[in-house]
Amino acid sequence: MELSLSPDQAAILGALESLAKHFAATPTNFHSFALVSEALDRALAEGGFLDVAYESDLGPVTAALVVAQLARLPYAAEVAASALVRPLLGAELPRPICLADADAPHRPVRFLAPGASVIVLHQERVTCFIASAQHVQVAETLFGFPVAMLVPHLGGETTSRRFDVSPVAVRAAWRVALAAEIAGLLGAAIDATVTYVSDRKQFGRPIGTFQAVRHRLAEASVRATATRWLALQAADSGDPGDAALAAQYAQDAAASVVYDLHQFLGAMGVTLEHPLHLWTYRLKALLSDLGGRSAHGADAAALIWGVGG
Repeated sequence: MELSLSPDQAAILGALESLAKHFAATPTNFHSFALVSEALDRALAEGGFLDVAYESDLGPVTAALVVAQLARLPYAAEVAASALVRPLLGAELPRPICLADADAPHRPVRFLAPGASVIVLHQERVTCFIASAQHVQVAETLFGFPVAMLVPHLGGETTSRRFDVSPVAVRAAWRVALAAEIAGLLGAAIDATVTYVSDRKQFGRPIGTFQAVRHRLAEASVRATATRWLALQAADSGDPGDAALAAQYAQDAAASVVYDLHQFLGAMGVTLEHPLHLWTYRLKALLSDLGGRSAHGADAAALIWGVGG
């Protein structure tokens, strides 16, 4: 895998950064959990940022870079599924793209709304249907994504379309998307925390100057960086084992880092006044995707080292 950006990748990420600047600030009057922007979603689609994986010279690695960069915004946008999973199906599907795990029919589905394309991952097949109003039951959660419950439960859709694509490949792409999104969220959450501990003073000095805080922030940064590189490695190799390992590491890193970051904010960490929750509550929503850390770890052990399975 190349460790430096190609000229095309640098140009795409530069253009994306220019676009993202318009959505980098958190609205001062927003005190809830899921911050969304139709303007951002429209700009991403019109700019072609969600279609980079269709280009052979850009592929999944560039798509993973796009996912990670956009996850750093305070806005929750449907990016990961469109950028990394949708291209595998070889079909034009209306957005938003929702990913549903047939093995977890009672889990809320992110971005589910009437008119959305619902990709359902089964053990032996991959299907898709367009959600109607009767399929959507809005769910009230603390997650930083707009979510809804899928009704009726998965597997009983008479209008489902089956795709000639390997469930293994779709699961791997979902895991790459998961790891890339977590990498971006971790990076942004750490940056927000560093800013806070640099300004907040206790005992006459910024709390970020205390060694214990600095050590834990350094460890969080290492884990976020490792998550990013594992996601890019899995995107580059296309190997299901690499994807399982990246997802396992990403979810494990998110679970520990989120706890630390909220601790560093003290009382502010349990309020909605500071925007940290716009990243960490999205991270919490991603912790159980595709069976969580134990499922990813078991698959990684079996696929990479031939253990268990």
